Amino acid sequence: MMKLIDKQLLDDVSRQAQKSDRLRMNYNFHQSLDDKCHRFLNAVEPGTKVEIHRHPTKDETFILLRGKVRVLTYNDAGEILDDIILDPQEGRYGVDIPKNVWHNVECMESGSVFFECKEGPFVPHDAEGILTV
Repeated sequence: MMKLIDKQLLDDVSRQAQKSDRLRMNYNFHQSLDDKCHRFLNAVEPGTKVEIHRHPTKDETFILLRGKVRVLTYNDAGEILDDIILDPQEGRYGVDIPKNVWHNVECMESGSVFFECKEGPFVPHDAEGILTV
């Protein structure tokens, strides 16, 4: 069955993110964490903490549907390489992050939701790599 990505869905996932201790919430389109392709909405709120991490074998794409988020990439020493603010109102819609690149996301506006796509299966960040700076 086809799933419609509309304002109602974004609002629902954003409300869940606002109530979450993590201040973020995923809405998965993939059926299992073992699926070969993970496709999901990621609703984030200001104050959410996405640790600096990398996926050694997986590229990752973010397309911002609404709101404003900051995406940063880092070198192995924790120094910022790229600092991009995604904002559809300004014509900056998304980023594609190559495998093995340290990165994180910072929410800059309540109600921000991005579509994320990366290869499965799911591997916890602590198994893939978290950068401590």
